[in-house]
Amino acid sequence: MMLRSLIRPLALVAMAPLAGCISLAGKPPAMLLTLASSASPAAGVTLDSRTARTIALQTPVTPAAIAGPRVPVMTGATSIAYVKGAVWAEPPARLFVRVLADTLAAQAGRVVLSPQNSFGDGGARLSGELRTFGVDAATDQAVVVFEAVLVRDGQKTIEKRRFEAREPMPVVTAAAAGLALNRAANRVAADIAAWVGR
Repeated sequence: MMLRSLIRPLALVAMAPLAGCISLAGKPPAMLLTLASSASPAAGVTLDSRTARTIALQTPVTPAAIAGPRVPVMTGATSIAYVKGAVWAEPPARLFVRVLADTLAAQAGRVVLSPQNSFGDGGARLSGELRTFGVDAATDQAVVVFEAVLVRDGQKTIEKRRFEAREPMPVVTAAAAGLALNRAANRVAADIAAWVGR
């Protein structure tokens, strides 16, 4: 009994010198990137499904190359590198869908719903694939490509359309990538809002 009570304090004493050497958290990134919508509904404005049409917005699927936190640089048809020091605060698909939701509400006047709170709603449905969300080294441009799938209000017909925006990026840095991709994402979102609203 006495031996057991001595072992625990001795084990803790033996581990004490290691406490300063071990860190369970990795080194924090130099810069976390996010997206900001250039068209957001004004604070305090209520959108009501009695007076405005609804749209259920699903987070897009993404290829593995852009699903993670790093910003890809397409260096060839089959090769990818990553922007040094650039890390997304959230997966790009979630950041993009938030910009898209704000833009659809502000520009198309839609009540934007998630799939979870659109159960039984007969409004439009928008989903798709975020195919490209990174830097094209051959053209020095940030590129966003979204392949949208839309089912309009109360219809069974499916519409599919590809949207693409490119923004110049003469220097490949974390800050430049974040700004250029933000501009490209907002342009794609505005084009989608115009298509949905027609």
